[in-house]
Amino acid sequence: MPIDFSILLRPARDLAMTSMMIFFAACEKEITIELDQPPASLVVDASIENGLPPVVILSKSLNYFSKINPEILSSSFVRGASVTISDGRKTVRLKEDSIRRNGGLPVFFYTIDPASPSNLLIGSVNTPYILNITADGKMYTSQTTIPAITRRIDSLWWEELKGPREPEDSNSVLVMMRGTDKPGLGSYIRYFTSVNRGVFLPGFNAVFDDQVIDGSTYTVTIDKGFDKNGDFEPSERYFKRGDTVTLKLCEIDKSSYDFFRTMEFSFQSVGNPFSSPVKVLGNISGGALGAFTGYAAQYRQIIIPRK
Repeated sequence: MPIDFSILLRPARDLAMTSMMIFFAACEKEITIELDQPPASLVVDASIENGLPPVVILSKSLNYFSKINPEILSSSFVRGASVTISDGRKTVRLKEDSIRRNGGLPVFFYTIDPASPSNLLIGSVNTPYILNITADGKMYTSQTTIPAITRRIDSLWWEELKGPREPEDSNSVLVMMRGTDKPGLGSYIRYFTSVNRGVFLPGFNAVFDDQVIDGSTYTVTIDKGFDKNGDFEPSERYFKRGDTVTLKLCEIDKSSYDFFRTMEFSFQSVGNPFSSPVKVLGNISGGALGAFTGYAAQYRQIIIPRK
C-alpha cells in the first residue's frame, strides 16, 4: 500500500506556520498617526432667486472628526461680517438676521433690510450678481447668474407603484413630470420638493444637465427631497397618498452645477472604500468653501388624493 507522505509532513508544516505567525506577531508595532489640524475655513451658502431677496449663510468649517451637536453648530456661524451684493447697477449691504427652527437654536444669516427701501434687491432672470464678503479681516468674492427659464414644466401627475418597485406600504406613489427643453446645450437644473407646505429639500440626485434631453420633451420620475444631514432610506424617495407636493425646478449656471454635481458625488461616495476621492468645486474666491448660486425657479403643485 503506498504511503501518503503529506500526512507525515503535516505536523511539521503546521509547526512551521505557527512559528511564522508568532514571529510576525512579535514584530507588530502599534502606529499612531497624528493628523494635522487645518485652520477653519469660511463656508458660504449663498443664493438669490428670481422674485426673492438674497440669503447668505456664513459659518466656519469643522474638523472631520469633530463631535457635532446643536451648540457646536450654532457657535460655528460667522457673525458681524460685511456682506454686499451687486447686480451691476446697484450694490446693497446685507443685514444680519436670525431665525429659530422648531424652537431650537438660532440660525444666523444675511439678507436685505425690509425697513430700508433704498437697500432692496430682488432677484431677476438673465441677471449676473457679484457677492463680496469681508470676515475676520479677509475678503472673499463670488459671481453667479440667474439664467433665463428655458426648460418648461408641461405637466405633473402621480402613479401607483407597480411590479418590483412596489413597497410594503400601499400608500406610496410615484410623482412624474413631463418637461420640454429648449434646443441648445448648456442648460443645468437643480430641483427641490416640498410636502404639505414644508421646507423645500433637494432629491438624492437633484442636479442634471441637458446632454441627453437637449431640445426634446421628456418624462422623468421626481424623487422626494430629503434632509442630507439625516439618514436616508430608499423607501423615503416616494410620496404618500394625501400629500400635497410642490415641485421647485430651478435653472442654474455652469459653476453652480459643477458645485452641486461634485457635492452630490462626494455625499454618495462616503463610506464606499472603492470610490475615488472627490474635490468639491466651489465658486468662492479667497480660499472659502461653498457656493453662491442664482436660481431661475418655477413651481408646480399636485395634490395626491387619499384612497
